[in-house]
Amino acid sequence: MKRFVFSIFLLVSVWSQAQDVQLKRFNSVEMGTTRTLKIYVPPTYEKDTARYYPITVILDGDFLFDVYLGNMKLFAQRDLAPEQILVGVFQNEGDERTTDIEYDKVNGLPTENSDRFYRFIGAELLDDMEQKYRISPFRTIVGSTASANFINYYILENEPIFDAFININPYFSPDMFTYLEMKLGTMERSKIYYYLNSGKYNNVDIHKKIDQVGYGLKNLENPNVLVKYDLFDNSTKTSSIGQAIPGALAHIFSGYAYISPEEFNLNIQQLSPPDAIDYLKKKYVEIDYLFGTNLKIRERDIYAIESIIIDQENGKYLAEFGKMIEDLYPESPLSDYYIGMFYELQGKYSQALKYYKNGYAKMDQNAENAEKYYQNIERVQGRADEVIQQEEAEKAERDSKKEEWKSQKEAEKEMQEKYRKKEKGNEND
Repeated sequence: MKRFVFSIFLLVSVWSQAQDVQLKRFNSVEMGTTRTLKIYVPPTYEKDTARYYPITVILDGDFLFDVYLGNMKLFAQRDLAPEQILVGVFQNEGDERTTDIEYDKVNGLPTENSDRFYRFIGAELLDDMEQKYRISPFRTIVGSTASANFINYYILENEPIFDAFININPYFSPDMFTYLEMKLGTMERSKIYYYLNSGKYNNVDIHKKIDQVGYGLKNLENPNVLVKYDLFDNSTKTSSIGQAIPGALAHIFSGYAYISPEEFNLNIQQLSPPDAIDYLKKKYVEIDYLFGTNLKIRERDIYAIESIIIDQENGKYLAEFGKMIEDLYPESPLSDYYIGMFYELQGKYSQALKYYKNGYAKMDQNAENAEKYYQNIERVQGRADEVIQQEEAEKAERDSKKEEWKSQKEAEKEMQEKYRKKEKGNEND
């Protein structure tokens, strides 16, 4: 019975995924033939008509497409990568793959045949997808073995049309490293994300060439070229595909994902409070622009920079931090908490108490952290009472001194009056 239920679940899952995937025939003028495409559009596409989506072109789509799709869905579900529109290009229905990706044995560049396929991808296919769908500026291309070598030709353009390149066990042409080194070593455009992998399952010559490209590009002194090279020595060539794609997604979409400990240590830890706030704002502006996702700053990322805002400059920027959060999450107690903390650190307990109480009122009183949040109110109320008592004692002391001074002045005045009367009596005598 359990096996039957699981089988039904599996069939429903496959059917559900299939509803979002379409097979289409594309008539290519460049190649003078038709090609089978596999296209995935996220279910949210029809629900959010203002949203744009990054696109990923997958060569060898007849076997790489589903592996990429499954990993992309998992990453998107865990908020580690954006949802993407995918287009897989079938290349194994006949012998077309051979001519699609061949290169000249003399110079290592595309032949006349593969140049047609090159133009088909770079012009016809992308143009057609952008006319039919809401595509954001971020583009990724994926290839495996020989098709992984082919995708690198798009880097050699004056203005590369792709932002990310996933090279799965690439069979590099002899001169590819030289071409890439010359191009990427001096490139000044926005970031290029580059991923490649290998392992002992590759033959010695192929692995040596991948090593040359992987380590060579990692050593380029160009901050705009972000390279990740994975070695899967305990894998097979087939199983390495399932390892490479999630590794590539984690690398390419690290800017989309929430702030990791590595990102914090590398980019944020040494920042001042205003610079940390600015970093967070810019991160989400870039997410919106590149990935078409109008994503609010995640609470997890707010907590990531919290220590910098609290600990540095006596919490001077807590109020600004709180107001930024209030604009994002007006129903959250977080903004009141940070603004309350700002006033508390300034010793302005009545204002702090006001914000802490506002924040507590927004909470479910049965929530696990409600009691802990209420401790802020008790602490500040106690300090406010201490301040009131101190102020009352200081006022009583001032009043006492004032009365003492007044009595002293009246005594002095009385003495002066007696002295004047005595002097006047002496003059009459």
